[in-house]
Amino acid sequence: MSKWLTIDELAEYLKMGRTKLYRMAQDGEIPASKVGNQWRFDREEIDQWMKSQRPTASKMSSGGTE
Repeated sequence: MSKWLTIDELAEYLKMGRTKLYRMAQDGEIPASKVGNQWRFDREEIDQWMKSQRPTASKMSSGGTE
């Protein structure tokens, strides 16, 4: 597979809708590059970004016991 993904390829890869991905790219919420009027996504950066979205143990805890 190619290093650079189109919006359609990314939507398939992440199992997400194109509209949501466009919005995330425009808002800078997902790593993306715009070439002309088309978005491109680096597969390695997307993989790293996805891993960074995982909840951590501290985020999942309810604050411990008191």
